Amino acid sequence: MSDSRVPNSSSGQGSGGRRRSWAELLAGRVKRQKYNPERAQKLKESAVHLLRSRQDLSALLLEVEGVQCKKLCLSNLIDCGSSEAHANHSSSFIGSALQDQASRLGVPVGILSATMVASGVGQICVAPVDPSHPVLLTVEQRKKLSSLLEIAQYLLAHNMFSRLSFCQELWKIQNSLLLEAVWHLHVQSIVSLQELLESHPDMRAVGAWLFRNLCCLCEQIEASCQHDDVARAMLSDFVQMFVLRGFQKNSDLRRTVEPEKVSQVAVDVLQRMLIFALEALAAGVQEESSTHKTLRCWFSVFSGHTLGSVISTDSQKRFFGQTLTQILTHSPVLKASDAVRMQREWSFARTHPLLTALYRRLFVMLSAEELVGHLQQVLETQEVNWQRVLSFVSALVVCVPEAQQLLKDWVAHLMAQAFESCQMDNMVTAFLVVRQAALEGPSAFQSYADWFKVHILHPPLVPSRYRSLLTDYISLAKTRLADLKVSIENMGLYEDLSSAGDIAEPHSQALQDVEKAIMVFEHTGKIPVTVMEASIFRRPYYMSHFLPALLTPRVLPKVPDSRVAFIESLKSADKIPLSLYSAYCQACTAAGAKPEDATLGVRADPSCAEEPLGQLTAALEELRASMTNPSQHDVISAQVAVISERLRDALGHSEDDISVEIAKIQLSIDAPRLEPREHTAVDLLLTSFCQNLMTASSVAPPERQGPWATLFVRTMCGRVLPAVLTRLCQLLCHQGPSLSAPHILGLGALAVHLGESRSVLPEVDVGPPAATVGLPVPELFKSLLTCRTRDSLLFCLKFCVAAISYSLCKFPSQSLGILCSCLSSGLIKKFQFLVLRLFPEARQPLSQEDTASLSWRPLYLPSADWHRAALSLWTHRTFQELLKGEDAQLTYQDWLHLELEIGPEADVLSDTERQDFQQWAIHERFLPEPSASGGCDGDLEAACTILVNTLLDFHQSSRSYGRSENSDLFFGGHRGNECIISRLQEMAADLELQQDPSASPGHSPSKGHFLYGIFHRRLQGLISGWGVAASLQRQRELLMYKRILLRLPSSVLCGSSFQAQQPITARCEQFFHLVNSEMRNICSHRGALTQDITAHFFRGLLNASLRSRDPSLMVDLMLAECQTKCPLILTSALLWWPSLEPVLLCQWRRRCQSPLPRELQRLQEGRQFASDFLSPDATPQAPNPAWLSAAALYFAIQQVGEENVRTQLKKLDCEREELLVFLFFFSLMGLLSSHLTPNSTLGPLKALEVCAAVLECLEKRKIPWLALFQLAESAKPPRAQVLTLGVSPSTANRQRCPELSEPPLVVADTRLGCLLLRVAPDQHTRLLPFAFYSLLSNFHEDAAMREEAFLCVAVDMYLKLVQLFVAGDTSTVSPPAGRSLELKGQGDPVDLITKARLFLLQLIPRCPKKNFSHVTKLLADRADCDPEVSTALRSRQQAAPDTDLCQEPRLF
Repeated sequence: MSDSRVPNSSSGQGSGGRRRSWAELLAGRVKRQKYNPERAQKLKESAVHLLRSRQDLSALLLEVEGVQCKKLCLSNLIDCGSSEAHANHSSSFIGSALQDQASRLGVPVGILSATMVASGVGQICVAPVDPSHPVLLTVEQRKKLSSLLEIAQYLLAHNMFSRLSFCQELWKIQNSLLLEAVWHLHVQSIVSLQELLESHPDMRAVGAWLFRNLCCLCEQIEASCQHDDVARAMLSDFVQMFVLRGFQKNSDLRRTVEPEKVSQVAVDVLQRMLIFALEALAAGVQEESSTHKTLRCWFSVFSGHTLGSVISTDSQKRFFGQTLTQILTHSPVLKASDAVRMQREWSFARTHPLLTALYRRLFVMLSAEELVGHLQQVLETQEVNWQRVLSFVSALVVCVPEAQQLLKDWVAHLMAQAFESCQMDNMVTAFLVVRQAALEGPSAFQSYADWFKVHILHPPLVPSRYRSLLTDYISLAKTRLADLKVSIENMGLYEDLSSAGDIAEPHSQALQDVEKAIMVFEHTGKIPVTVMEASIFRRPYYMSHFLPALLTPRVLPKVPDSRVAFIESLKSADKIPLSLYSAYCQACTAAGAKPEDATLGVRADPSCAEEPLGQLTAALEELRASMTNPSQHDVISAQVAVISERLRDALGHSEDDISVEIAKIQLSIDAPRLEPREHTAVDLLLTSFCQNLMTASSVAPPERQGPWATLFVRTMCGRVLPAVLTRLCQLLCHQGPSLSAPHILGLGALAVHLGESRSVLPEVDVGPPAATVGLPVPELFKSLLTCRTRDSLLFCLKFCVAAISYSLCKFPSQSLGILCSCLSSGLIKKFQFLVLRLFPEARQPLSQEDTASLSWRPLYLPSADWHRAALSLWTHRTFQELLKGEDAQLTYQDWLHLELEIGPEADVLSDTERQDFQQWAIHERFLPEPSASGGCDGDLEAACTILVNTLLDFHQSSRSYGRSENSDLFFGGHRGNECIISRLQEMAADLELQQDPSASPGHSPSKGHFLYGIFHRRLQGLISGWGVAASLQRQRELLMYKRILLRLPSSVLCGSSFQAQQPITARCEQFFHLVNSEMRNICSHRGALTQDITAHFFRGLLNASLRSRDPSLMVDLMLAECQTKCPLILTSALLWWPSLEPVLLCQWRRRCQSPLPRELQRLQEGRQFASDFLSPDATPQAPNPAWLSAAALYFAIQQVGEENVRTQLKKLDCEREELLVFLFFFSLMGLLSSHLTPNSTLGPLKALEVCAAVLECLEKRKIPWLALFQLAESAKPPRAQVLTLGVSPSTANRQRCPELSEPPLVVADTRLGCLLLRVAPDQHTRLLPFAFYSLLSNFHEDAAMREEAFLCVAVDMYLKLVQLFVAGDTSTVSPPAGRSLELKGQGDPVDLITKARLFLLQLIPRCPKKNFSHVTKLLADRADCDPEVSTALRSRQQAAPDTDLCQEPRLF
C-alpha cells in the first residue's frame, strides 16, 4: 500500500495503471464472494491484528479514508496550540469519526480508540524531554497529554474505549513510557495503576521498570526540580497504592482486578527499593551523591504524611513490621563472634544517619512493646544481620525510653530460658543485646558490669539438673568481671571505674575508702551519700571491709577528732551494729590500758570458743538481767544487738541470708515442723521474752517498760520469723491449753508487738482452712486460736484477755486506729464471742457506772483471776470505744461461724445453756441490731438467709479440711450444726406463721421460699463443668441443700395449700426446678431420688392437699403436673413405694375416708403390675401411662437374679410396643449406672443382660428404638417434631427427623422426649454412645440393613464416643483393675472403640447409598475424629449405587 498521498477516486475500476483505493479493493472482493459468517469473523480478527500491528495509525487511516482523514490526524488532535483542534474537532466529532472508521475497518470502536490514544501517549512521551527529568513531562508535553486525556475521558464515558486494549498497547511502548504519564492516566481515571500492572504479561519486568522509575523520581525530588509538587504527589500516590495493595487484607478494590498479581508487584517494588537502600548503605554511600539523595527521599515515605489517611493503621503497621523484618534479616553474613568483635562500631553515634533516620520513623508508627516483640520474634525464628540488629538495639534504647525496661525484661527472660532448657543461643543473644545497649551509656541502659553483678547476686531460679550450669555461669561471670577490672565482693566505694589499672586489694581499698569518706565528712558535716548507699546496697562490702577498716582499735584522743565524729554519726544513724560498736569501744579502752595488745582486731572475742547456742543463751541471760531497769534504752539496745548476732550464728545464717527479703511465709497449721536447731533457738527466744516480760512487769507497768519488747521482736522479724511463727503455731494451735499463765501473757504481748511491725512483715500463706490469700502476721493468730472444745475455749479467752489488755496498757494514749493496727480484729471478735457465751452477766447492757479501770498487775501474779480480768476488760471504756469500729464489731455471720466450730459433746455449756445462749444471741442481740452493725434490721427472713449461707460455707470448709466425714452421724460432718439447724427450724416456723392473715383459708402465698433463692445464687457462683473437683464441690453443696430441706417443714417443698385453678405453687415450681436442674444429676439413685426427700415431698403433698376442699382432686392435679414438669418425682415414688405406701395410707385415712386419689392408685397399679409380671403364671396388662409402668417394671427386674432375667423377660413379647421402648430406655440408664456406681445393686453384667433381652424383643417385633439415642436432639423445643417411640414401621408416621432418615421416635410428641431426659442424669445422656456400643454384639444384621437411620445413628454414636474418650469422660465408666476379669472385658473404652470402629468399617460398604444422605452433616465438624471412617463414609456416599451386596462378609 502507498501512503496517504494517493487521491481517492469515485469512479469504478480505473483504466490502465491507475492504482485503486482501499475501499475499491474491498468492494471488488465483496462483489466476487458470497457472505460467509465464519469468513466474516476471520476477516474481523485479521483487521484487528492489522490494526494492532500497525505502527503508524495515521497512515493506516489515511489509506482507509483518503485525504479527509487528515482532519483526524493525531498530531492535530493533541496539538493544544492549534486553534483548529478546538474549533473544528470536538470530542463528539472525534467519537463519531472513530465509530465510522471502526465500522469500515470491521473492528470494535473501543479497540480502535484505545489504539489511537495509546499511540498518542507514545508520541507525547517520545518527544524531546529534559534530560535532567527522565521520568517527568515537560510543560508542553503535559498540555498535550491533558488534551488527549480529555478525548479519552469522553470516549470512556460513551463506552467507546477499551481499557484492556489500551493497557496492552501502552506496554508495547514501555521503554519510552514516562512515569508521569502513567500517573496522569491513574489520577484522571483513564486506567488505574492496578489495571496497568495486572495487564502486564511479566510481573518481574514491570516490577523492575517501576523500581528504576521510582529511583529516578526520588533523585529528581531531592534535586529540587521545577515540578517538585507533581513529583512528590506522584511518589505519595505510588507508595500509598503499593502499601494498600501489598499489606492490606481483602485488598481486592475492583472486581475486574485480581488482587494476587498486583499485591505481588507492590511487595516486589517495595522490597527492591529497601534492598537497594540497604545494600547501598552497606557498601558505603557518599554524602550528596545521587544514591544518597535517592535513599534520603525514599526513607521520607515512611511517615504518616506520605502514606496519608487513606491507608488504615493496620496496613501501615504491617508494612512497617515487614520493613523492620527485612532490615534485620537482609544479608545475614556475620556470625555472633564477629558481632562481639565489631559491635562497638555499631553504636547509635556511629550508625549511618540515613539508617538511624529510618529507625526513628519506624519508632513513630510502632509502639515500644511492638518493637521489642518484633525484635524478639525475628531473633527466635530467622537468621539475622547482627550489624543491623545491634544498631537497631542502640537506636531503640536511645530514642524510645519506654523500651529500656522492656529490653531488660526480655533479656532476663532469655537468661531464664537459657538456664532452664540449656539454650546457649538465648544466652549469646542476651549478652550481645546487653553489651550493645550498655554502649549507649547509663542514661540509656545500665552498665555491662552492673548487669553482670545483678545476675550473680540474684541468680534465676533454674531446675536442679541445670544448677551446675548456673554455677559455671556465675564463675565465668565473676571471671569476666575480673577481666573488666570489676569485683563485686571487693569493689570499693570510691574506685575510678574509668581507669585501666589493676584493682586494689580489699583491705587497702577499704582503708582508702575510709580516708576519703572522713575527708568528705569533714567538709560537709554529713555522712557521705556513697557510704549510706553502700550500707544498703553494698552491705557485704560495707560490713566485711569498710566498717572493720573504720573501727580499727586505737587510743582515742581526748578531743574527738573527725574519725570519732564520723563513727558517732554512723552509730546514731543505726549504720553500725551495736555489738560491733561495743566491741570497738572495749578494744579502744584496752588499747589505752595495754598498748601491746592494740594489734588485736575487733573480731577478738573471749567467748568465741563457746557453742553458738550457749552464746545465745548467755546473751539472753544478760538481757534478762537488764530488765531490772527496762527503760535503759542504750543498754537494752546494745544487748539486743548482741542477741541478734548470736542468733544468726546459732542458726547458721550468713550475712547474705540476712539481707535476703522474704516475700511470703509458707506455714502448715495442721503439721508445723521445725529443724532441731531452729526449735531450740526459737524456744530460747520465746522463753526469754516471756521471762523478760514478767520481770519487767514486776518493776513497771507496760507503758513504762521502755522499747525493749519492740527491739526484741524486731530481731525475730528477719530470717528467723518463719521459724518463730511455726513454733507459735505448735504452741497455740496444738498445745495451748497446757501453757502456763506467764507463757500466755508473754505470747499475747508478742502478738501485739508483731502487729506493731505489721507494715514491714511479709504475708503468711497458711493454706486451708484459712483464706487462700496471704494473711498479715497479726491476723494469723485468729487462725491459730480455735474454739472447739472446753479447754480450747478457755485458753482462747485467756490469750485474748492477755493480748488486748497488754495493748491497752502499753499504748494508753494512742488513738483507736493505732490500737486496731496492733491487734487482730479476729482476736477482738473472738473475745466478744467468748465473753457473751461464757458470762451471762455480760449479755446485759452496760451502764455508765459499769465502766471499770484496767490494770495489768493482777494478770502476771500467780493467782491470776481470768474471769475477773475478762469482765474488767469487757467493761473498760477504751475497749467499748474500740468495739464501735467497723472492723471490731462481732457480726451475726461472725457469731455463726464461731458457734458452728464448737462441738456440743465437748462444750463448756450444757445443752440447755447452749440453747438459751443461741436463742438470746439470735433474737435479742443480732435480729434487732441494725445491719450496719452486723445485725438483721429485725428481718427474720434475712436472719434465716445469713444462717443458711453461713452453714453452707462452714460445711464446705469443714468437709475439705480434716473434719469428720461421717455425714450419716453428724449433719455436715459436725454435730454442732444440729443445734444451729434447730434454730433455723424455729425461725422457719415463725416465718410460716407470719403469712398474710387476710389470705383466705387454703390460700398459698404467691411468692416462693427464700431458701431456693439462696440455693440458686450459690449454685451460680460454683464452678461448672464435668471436672472431678467441680463435680465433688457441687455434690457436697447439693447434699447440704437436701439435708436442710429435710429438716424444715414439708411445706417448703410444696407449699401450705393448693388451689384448683393453680395446683402448682411457686414453691413447687422452685423445688421442681431444683430437682430437674441439679438433684437429677447429683442426688438421684438408679433413676430416682433418695427415699428421704421423696417421702418428704409426698408428706408435704398430702398435708397441703388435705387443707383444700377437695383433697383427692388436688393430689390428682398435682401428680398430673408432675408427669410433665418433674417426672423424677413419680419414678422415685415407684422405687420407694413399698416403704412409702404405708405412710401415705395412714396419713390419708386419718383425715379422709375415701380411697386414695386416682394418681396415687396409678402408682399402686404400676408397682402391682411389675410384681405380677415377675410372677410365674400371671400375665398382667400394663396400666397407663406406659413410661410409668416401664419404670416400675425396671425397678422390679433389679430384684430378679441374674440367671432368671431372660426367662422373666420373655413375657415382653405380649406387651405394648410403647412399654418395651420405655423399658429399654430405663435399662440403658441402669447399664450406665452400673458402670458409674461400682457398688450398685445391679451389676454391669446383669444390666447388660437386661438391655440385651429387651433389645432382642424390640428387634423381634421390629419396633423402632434408634431415636432413644437421639433424645438430646429430638427433644429440643424449636423442632416440634413427632416422636414415634414404639410404633411399628407399618403403622408409624413416616415423617422424618431433620438429622436422621428414620421414622421419628415417638410417643405422641416432643414432650415425652423431654420427659425421658428429665428422668435421666445429664452424665447418663452424654454416655449413651458407651451404652450403644456396649450392645454391639446384640445388634441384628437385618435391623442394621433395614433401618435407614441405623448407619447415621451408629456413626453419630461412634464419633461422640471418640470425643468422650479424648476428653477423658470415659474414665468414669472404666472398670477398676480388680474388676476387669469379673466383667469379662465389658466396659473398657479402648476395646469398645476398637470394636465399634471395625463394625463401622464393615457396615459402611454394605449399606445402600440412600443411607448416606446425612453423612456430610454428621462429619461437618467431627471428620478428624477418625479420618479413616470419615474417608470410608465419603467414598461410599460418592460411589455409584450398588447392585449386588450379597457377597460382602456378614457383620454379626
